[in-house]
Amino acid sequence: MGGRLSAPILEQAYRCGIFPWYSPGQPILWWSPDPRFVLRPDEVTIPRSLAKEARKEHWRVTFDEAFGDVIRACAAQQRPGQEGTWITADMIAGYEALHAAGIAHSAECWRDGMLAGGCYGVAIGSMFAGESMFYRRPDASKVAFAKLAERLGERGYAFIDCQQPTEHLARFGAKKWHRSRFLDALAEAVEQPDCWWGRGGLAKGGLICEVKRGIEFL
Repeated sequence: MGGRLSAPILEQAYRCGIFPWYSPGQPILWWSPDPRFVLRPDEVTIPRSLAKEARKEHWRVTFDEAFGDVIRACAAQQRPGQEGTWITADMIAGYEALHAAGIAHSAECWRDGMLAGGCYGVAIGSMFAGESMFYRRPDASKVAFAKLAERLGERGYAFIDCQQPTEHLARFGAKKWHRSRFLDALAEAVEQPDCWWGRGGLAKGGLICEVKRGIEFL
């Protein structure tokens, strides 16, 4: 726990398989769960009903057009059994700095000219770490995620780090990986050329971390 949510520290944390997750009033907490929930783009399963919905002309999906709006909408999203949000003002500032550096990205789903849903995450090499999603219209976040997964597959991403198991992502085909398998795949993926739009990332460094099998130090 501790540290800062600066862009260099966040980038190096993701390179180490670590991400921040804490509630307002707590110190910054960093996590590397075991097992890890992972989705390979070539194994994505799109439910037939969602695929049909996504083809309808009233949806328009874009990328990186409204990152700030997406992350703030994710912070405001009401979630069953959850009070408040882990997406604090400091988290928003940190991820917006990552976005400015070309490392954090968003997918936006529009309907009738309004932002209806979306998701955002962190891309390094051929790894994409999904962070959060929101919706204001039914199916909007699912359409955004389906189009994002399609784009990641087209650009050669090795996997989507879904972090922790959820029924929603399991329906798309995400599976549990032992942390050792995840860290081995991550180490290879983050050394690959940038797969998004050819935009460069931050220089390595800024965070000293060691991730051992079963024990994390930060």
